[in-house]
Amino acid sequence: MYRPFLLLLGLASLAAAQETLIRQTFDPKTDTHVEVLALFNRPSPGGFFPVRVKIANQLAGAHSVRLEFGAGVGYGQTSTSSEFTFAAPAGRTVTHDILVPLGPPPVNYGTRIRVSTQLRGSLGSAENEIDAEYGTDQPAVLLSEALFTPNASALDAAVATSGRYSSGSQDFGGKFDPKQLPDNWLAFSGYDSLLMLDSDWTNVPPGARNAILSWVRLGGQLVVYTSTSADAKSLGLPEDASFGQIDIRPIPATLALDPADAIQQVTARNGPDPRQLSLRQDFSSSWPLQDLFGRRDFRYGIFIIVLILFGVLVGPVNLFVFAKSGKRHKLFITTPLISLGASILLIALIILQDGFGGTGIRRVLMEVRPDASQNAAFIHQEQFSRTGVLTGSRFTIDPAAALTPVPIDSSRWARYTTSHGENRGTFDLQPADGKLLASGDWFQSRSEHGHTLTSVIPTRGRIERTAESNTYLSTFEFPIETLFYLDESNQWHRADDITSGKPFVTTPLDLTMAKPALDQQALGFTKRHRTFFNKARNRPGHFVAITTHAPAIETNPGIRWNETRTLITGPLHNP
Repeated sequence: MYRPFLLLLGLASLAAAQETLIRQTFDPKTDTHVEVLALFNRPSPGGFFPVRVKIANQLAGAHSVRLEFGAGVGYGQTSTSSEFTFAAPAGRTVTHDILVPLGPPPVNYGTRIRVSTQLRGSLGSAENEIDAEYGTDQPAVLLSEALFTPNASALDAAVATSGRYSSGSQDFGGKFDPKQLPDNWLAFSGYDSLLMLDSDWTNVPPGARNAILSWVRLGGQLVVYTSTSADAKSLGLPEDASFGQIDIRPIPATLALDPADAIQQVTARNGPDPRQLSLRQDFSSSWPLQDLFGRRDFRYGIFIIVLILFGVLVGPVNLFVFAKSGKRHKLFITTPLISLGASILLIALIILQDGFGGTGIRRVLMEVRPDASQNAAFIHQEQFSRTGVLTGSRFTIDPAAALTPVPIDSSRWARYTTSHGENRGTFDLQPADGKLLASGDWFQSRSEHGHTLTSVIPTRGRIERTAESNTYLSTFEFPIETLFYLDESNQWHRADDITSGKPFVTTPLDLTMAKPALDQQALGFTKRHRTFFNKARNRPGHFVAITTHAPAIETNPGIRWNETRTLITGPLHNP
C-alpha cells in the first residue's frame, strides 16, 4: 500500500535536487521533448554552471537543437554568452552535459547572478532564467539534497539574522544530487565549499569524485558529515588536500546541523577569503605583479602638437594658402586630404609609440601530484599585461581553464577597475572540444589588463628519489633554478641549477635560511595565492621548486611575456 507512495516521494526528492530550466514538448503523442536541467539550483559568482540536456526525438526525421546562454552580474556590469548546438537523431534519446561559462563576480555592488537560457531549433523554442544573490563577502556553498532538505530553512534564517555577510543574500547555499554530479572540476570552480554526508560521498560517481578532489586540490573545501566513526581513509579521501581542505565533521542521526556552526565552518575555514571577495579585492591595489611591471604615463604632448598643427593647416593655411580667394572650391579637396593625413599621422604615432601586440608578466603557482596515479598539475596563474595595437580579440585556451578578468588599480590605461562606471565588459567564452574560445573585452588595444587562470593539466613531471642518499632526479622538461625540500624530520635541504634527467644532490639548510627565501617568493602573489603557497610549503616530504622556464597557460598569442616565474610544490616521488 505504501510502496507506490514511497516511490513517488523518492522520485520527487530526486527531481528536487535539480532545477528544470526548460522542458519543451514538441510532439505530445510521441513525447518528443527537450529538457534542460541545472545540476545545481544556485549558480556561483563566476566559474561555470553545469547543465544537463536531454533530447528525446521519437519522430521519423532528424532534428537539431540550439541553446543560447547569457550570464550577467550586478547592474549590467559584465556579461558572458555561450551557445551549444546538438543533433537530435530520429528515434533516439540523447543526453549531454555542458558547462555554461559565467561572468566575473561583481566589482562594486550588485551581487545578483543571472543565467538566461533560450532554446532554439527545429524542436521548438522556449526561454527561462535562474538567478542567485550573494553578499559581497559571502562564500558560495553547495549542500547535498540529504543535508539541504532538513536544514535549509534554519540555515537561511541564521544567515538572515546573523549579519555575517555584508549585504544581499539570505540563502546559505544551493543543493545538488550526489548521484548526478558532473565529472568536470570546472563545474565546481566558482564555489568555495561543498557539504555532504559520508553516505553521499559513497554515492558520488567515480568521475565526479575525481573532479571534486581536483577542485579541492585547487583550494576548495569539502566537508563530509558522518554519524559514524568514518574517517578520511575509510572514505577514500586523501590526507593531504594540497591547496584545499577536507573536513570530517560529526552529525546527529537526525541530520540536523547547528546553523551557527555550519556558517562558522564555511566562513572561518583554514584557507583564503571567499573566491569572489579575493577576486574583487586582491588585485585592485598594490598588486605585486602590477607594481613589478611598472607604471606608464600617457604622452599627451606629442598628440597635442599634432592637433595644433592640424588646426593650423585645416584653418588659416587651408583657407589662405591652399584655397585662396577665388579658389574656395578647393576646400572640398584640401580639407579631406588634410584630415586624412592627420589621421594617418596619429595612427602612425600610436603604432610607433605602442607597437603591435603587448607585453606582460606572469606568476604561476603549481601543485604537482604524481602519487595515486594522478599525474596531474593543479595550476593558479596571475598575469598582468599592457597592450599596444591588437589586430584581433579572439584566442583559444587549451586545455580549458577558469579564466577571470580582475579589477586592477585605476590608471589611464586600465579598462577594468573598481572605479564606478569603468568596470563593464563583455567576456564571452565558448567551450569546445576541451578548449575555451574567448572573445570580447578580455584584451583591448592600448590598455592594461589583469587576469587570473586556474587549470588542471596532465603531467609526468616530478622530483624522484634515487638509490643514493640526498640524491634526486627531476623529470620536468625544463630546468629548475632552485629547489627547497623539507624532509620527514623537518630538516630543510636546498639544490640549485637542476637539469632534467640529471641527478642532483641537496645540502642541508637551516630554517633561518630557507624561510626568508620562501617568504620572498610568496610576496610575488596576491593574498589568495599567497595563502595557498604558505599552506603547502611546510609539508614534510614535499618540495618547492622555483623556475622561470616552465610553460604557463597561454591566452592571447599577441602578448609577449617578459617573465613567467613558477613556484612548484608537491610530494617527493618514490619510484
